[in-house]
Amino acid sequence: MSSPPMPAPVSVPVLAEVVRSGFVESRHRGSLVILAADGSVERALGDVTTPVFPRSSNKPMQAAAVLRAGLDLSGERLAIAAASHSGELLHRDLVRRLLAEHGLDAGQLRCPPDLPLDPVEQETYLASGGVRDRIAMNCSGKHTAMLAASALRGWPLSSYTDPDHPLQRLVHRVVEEMSGERVAAVGTDGCGAPLMAITLTGLARAYRSFVLAEPGSAERRVADAMRAHPEYVAGTRRPDTFLMRAVPGALSKMGAEGVQAVALPDGRALAFKVEDGAGRVLGPVLRRALDTLDVPTQALGRSPVLGGGREVGEIRAAF
Repeated sequence: MSSPPMPAPVSVPVLAEVVRSGFVESRHRGSLVILAADGSVERALGDVTTPVFPRSSNKPMQAAAVLRAGLDLSGERLAIAAASHSGELLHRDLVRRLLAEHGLDAGQLRCPPDLPLDPVEQETYLASGGVRDRIAMNCSGKHTAMLAASALRGWPLSSYTDPDHPLQRLVHRVVEEMSGERVAAVGTDGCGAPLMAITLTGLARAYRSFVLAEPGSAERRVADAMRAHPEYVAGTRRPDTFLMRAVPGALSKMGAEGVQAVALPDGRALAFKVEDGAGRVLGPVLRRALDTLDVPTQALGRSPVLGGGREVGEIRAAF
């Protein structure tokens, strides 16, 4: 008996090119999905049905889980619970306040000590004598919220990042509900928290679910806080902040290894992943994707390539 034919591999298109002095020196491949306002797939490039790790693009779902657990957060406190913050002073101060408000201390956080994510802030931080610290780590807001929710419920504090912890089982359910699909794999994120794999289509669907959720629901509260306080979701010099400020109602969150998800208030949404994980092409790919949706992207700026301290090219979208 002959074996069934193997499915044809899905080609991975070039999403962006790096052009130096008129010469294309690098190409970055990846996959991208765009959902129409009714939730149907309007455009798909590459493989958008194989699970990926969304990395920090999962954070809105993790923040919704801590609300479902009963933790009462709002405003900038809820925004930083869904953040990959830059480690600026405003972020570090807010995390310290959150810990104190819930009777916790930084030593209980399970995220690793780190330097501020933003390069400008990192230089200032080091010049002032700063060292690697858990509060400066970009996921410290999420970890503080997870720790506080666990304390509120009487759940174990030392193991709040274990996949079988009650809070993480709740995160798992939220991810599946919002994405409309089963979690394909559970890994460990860079911050030490569990990481749930879903498809790019599921990720875009989840963001769409957040912006269309009923007012007052955990998911809508997260979306509203992120959109009202984007500087706490990212930082004062970050594309997520620029986009959410420039486009009313947009919900935007990047993730490590070249992941980005965005939803618009009318239900349109997109998600993409750069195959080689290059974060440098997030901006150009996001600009082109939003251009196809007639969303203004001037706030995102360009991505110049430098030579000798001057602009000699650019990173540009290739689709």
